[in-house]
Amino acid sequence: MTTLERAEAAEHALSQELDRTVVKSAIYTSGDRDPRLPVQRPDNGKYVMMGHDPRLPRMPDKPTLFDFYRYRFAPANHMMQSARLAMKNGAGEKVVLACLVHDIAIAGFIRGDHGYWAAQLLEPYVDPEVSWAIRYHQALRFFPDESVGYRYPEMYVKLFGPDYKVEPYIERDYKFARDHKWYMTSRLICVHDLYSFDPSVHVELEEFSDVVGRNFKQPKEGLGFDASPAAHMWRTIMWPTKYL
Repeated sequence: MTTLERAEAAEHALSQELDRTVVKSAIYTSGDRDPRLPVQRPDNGKYVMMGHDPRLPRMPDKPTLFDFYRYRFAPANHMMQSARLAMKNGAGEKVVLACLVHDIAIAGFIRGDHGYWAAQLLEPYVDPEVSWAIRYHQALRFFPDESVGYRYPEMYVKLFGPDYKVEPYIERDYKFARDHKWYMTSRLICVHDLYSFDPSVHVELEEFSDVVGRNFKQPKEGLGFDASPAAHMWRTIMWPTKYL
């Protein structure tokens, strides 16, 4: 039995102990199963999960951005260290905030095209320059810019191989972003993106309280309950096993 199979078996055993049946959504099974095969519906006499999953830490009734960091994005050392480096280097608050949140999609939602997903999550709550920069760091990180000392990450060579070529849409977006007025904001995310961050360095979220307070529009209803175009995405992160 592989490590993944053992983990899934343990998860299945835990779910069997719950009062309600936990069914993984398509986003969790996509890529692991043939999508042409029929999905097995639960038929064990239990109701299905339609809210908080007791295996996860419960979110506050009106969750803030920091609540998501504590309960759904943790550990977020990579993003916090990137934001601290930007702050240390004297970057503006928009860059610091962008560094702090640029990888939230990877941390709590989905890995593929994470820059686009993160931008969509954040658009209702941040300055357009911030969400734009996060969106286009998805493409810019694959292309060097010697004027600011940014080289193609060695980690990408290890992860993707020396002959990896980006998809055409990434190259298209890079060319578009290269000539945009907010190019440097997005490029500075790449410059401060710590691909090999130090796991021994401890950063507290509270270091960024002022920056977030001034630059993130926290809804009074709580993220996920404010009826914004992205609210449903925050609810999915909050309740990832909700059946429908």
